[in-house]
Amino acid sequence: MEGMKRPLAVTIVAVLYMAVGVLGFIGHGLPIAKARAIHGDDVLVEATELAAVVAGVFMWKGANWARWLAAAWMGFHVGLSFWETPEKLVAHAVLLVLITYLMFRQDSSAYFRGAGRAES
Repeated sequence: MEGMKRPLAVTIVAVLYMAVGVLGFIGHGLPIAKARAIHGDDVLVEATELAAVVAGVFMWKGANWARWLAAAWMGFHVGLSFWETPEKLVAHAVLLVLITYLMFRQDSSAYFRGAGRAES
């Protein structure tokens, strides 16, 4: 198993998590910086964006816990979507199912069992 190639699905999901996290952090952070003040849930919002980056980086590296973090992160967004529009709820639910499927199917599971740690 050592040196197993990272599955394409893991690569894509990891890169998307890193991109969404970085873009979200910047997108939410710019208004905070412009206002020069942190309000309400700003710290929690930025922490969730950093969690996406962490999940993406460590999925890339083959850390098993990172795929669980990615699923939890999307599950959290499904929960938040209950107070949003039905379209957002459906979109996040579909993404949760898709990401969970991709990260827990056989080839991905083999990668996360240790094979991915050799490939950075």
